[in-house]
Amino acid sequence: MKKAPDLLYSEEEDALRSAVRDLLADHCDAPGVIARTESDAPHDLAAWKALADGMGLAGLLVPEAQGGQGATHREAAVVLEELGRAVAPVPYLTSAVVATEALLACGTEDLLAELASGRRIGALAVSLHVAAGGAYKVVRHEGGSLHGELTGIADATAADVLLVPADDGGLYAVDASSASVTPQVSLDLTRPLATVTLDGAPGRLLGDAEPAVRRALRSGAGLLASEQLGLADWTLTETVRYLKERKQFNRSVGGFQALKHRLAQLWLEVVNLRAAARNAADALASGEDADVAVAVAQSYAASVAVHAAEEALQLHAGIGMTWEHPVHLYLKRAKADSIAYGTAGAHRAALAELVDLQTP
Repeated sequence: MKKAPDLLYSEEEDALRSAVRDLLADHCDAPGVIARTESDAPHDLAAWKALADGMGLAGLLVPEAQGGQGATHREAAVVLEELGRAVAPVPYLTSAVVATEALLACGTEDLLAELASGRRIGALAVSLHVAAGGAYKVVRHEGGSLHGELTGIADATAADVLLVPADDGGLYAVDASSASVTPQVSLDLTRPLATVTLDGAPGRLLGDAEPAVRRALRSGAGLLASEQLGLADWTLTETVRYLKERKQFNRSVGGFQALKHRLAQLWLEVVNLRAAARNAADALASGEDADVAVAVAQSYAASVAVHAAEEALQLHAGIGMTWEHPVHLYLKRAKADSIAYGTAGAHRAALAELVDLQTP
């Protein structure tokens, strides 16, 4: 008999959440994150070091025998919820999840141990918008070196090693110092994109690219839903708090029925997103119906996260339109996440094929 998914948080997961939230309160306060987006160094490497080295969270998905923590996608999902709540400018999703999953598929133990310890940051050189199973651009492999240009690579500017798919079907590890990494103009200033140009860069063959990229992007999409959940939950909580404090006509704005209805609808959407995101994390951890669970979560997550951020912006009124208020960071992250690792439409199409519900 098939085991029912466990959508509840364990005591250990609640303790992990509390620890990560406390750490991010110290490292990723809103004024600090906004200041970083205005600088030439948007990534908070001090926060990353605290997460990866201090708490060992970069190695959650890596078995203990390979230098990691031997945890599961459920624990990684909890971390990503908190990172979403803080719009933390750290390469956790791209390095500790996506790049790590690609290396796990290839069985590259030395690189895995380095990423798990946080000593190095990895980035899969596939455009952020590509869904699992989707077509991705490759570079030319010729005479033991790599040539070509790849665009839309998330967190490449912070990476020490790039995992690059080539036209011979292989996935290669390239030292970031051997590549030209040029920042692109990104909507989400807390997860910058870059163009990676390889002009004869040496690469180390890791394994077959197709299964590694598919596994990496599937996990990225599934756990992205937890980040979107954290984002939506923060925007809803902060909007409710603000409307309780804001006064108009000598009464709390949150007391107006029209606003209550909007918040109640948003609360229902966030609760449903929590169920979908937890189901995706549990399915990735157990390996049961993971493709379906990920497609369901990503079919729903983007619209909820964007709606929550838009409502927060509107209901904060004038102050929400200012650069100093962090709500614009959440809206930009939500919009960028809505196309990351596949659009909602792409995931619905994949889901229809998985459950044999094709359109006429």
